[in-house]
Amino acid sequence: MPDLTTRTLGVPGATLTYDVRGDLADREQPVLLLIGSPMGASGFPTLASAFTDRTVVTYDPRGVERSVRSDGAGELSPDDHAADLVALIEALDAGPVDLFASSGGAVNALALMAQRPDLVKTLIAHEPPLAGLLPDRENALAACEDIYQTYQRDGMGPAMAKFITIVGFQGEFPADYTSRPAPDPAQFGLPSEDDGSRDDALLGQNLRGCTSYQPDFDALAKASDRIVIGVGEESANELAHRGGEAVAERLGTTPVTFPSNHGGFLGDEYGMPGKPVEFAATLREVLASR
Repeated sequence: MPDLTTRTLGVPGATLTYDVRGDLADREQPVLLLIGSPMGASGFPTLASAFTDRTVVTYDPRGVERSVRSDGAGELSPDDHAADLVALIEALDAGPVDLFASSGGAVNALALMAQRPDLVKTLIAHEPPLAGLLPDRENALAACEDIYQTYQRDGMGPAMAKFITIVGFQGEFPADYTSRPAPDPAQFGLPSEDDGSRDDALLGQNLRGCTSYQPDFDALAKASDRIVIGVGEESANELAHRGGEAVAERLGTTPVTFPSNHGGFLGDEYGMPGKPVEFAATLREVLASR
């Protein structure tokens, strides 16, 4: 296993923390950058361990875990994160990277690819939850807005219960979705009481900006031969899977099916393992084919 070193990088409004496994001076293969949002580096040890033959970098997005914001706790956009990724990749000084991006990280990576395609050799964008691209976008975005407003009104538990429910919802969102009975936080092991905080990285900072983002498809079309959209074999008809399909359709490409579900690359990081061995094998095949 390559040695892990932790570094920090100052950017406007935040200090980013990132981890390097291996030697950045090794140019035999591109650096493999693994990102999520709001998932930080703590979600990627299992996947990183499958690529000991190359240098792997993970990081905490601003406002997540070790990457502390100094610009307050307001909402963030994928363009904000794309600017951070530009700074990070340039700081690595290792040439264009191979980039695997999951969930909100995939949305941020599409923003990066539209703005600075020179920094990325191949992008694998796995299940970007782009509700704003769906045929039922009005209802899907209303459901996301309801989660945000629930968080602002009632706190983390009730809002997270709604988020967990929306993640697994199958098919198009009906017009009456937000008027249905709210899920009980207790059924997910979540607190019902409000602790008063409103700085959650998912619910308070990234949810609305991520799901409503409109990628620059004119710019992305110029690099479409270096963009691979991934979807999970077990997540068909779920929001993030559908978002991935919508992006692929706009790019005129066919999504690659990855093993397991939205978090298929996970080991035991959060107690919800996917199929990490099979997932890593598919990722390796995709990178080799490019």
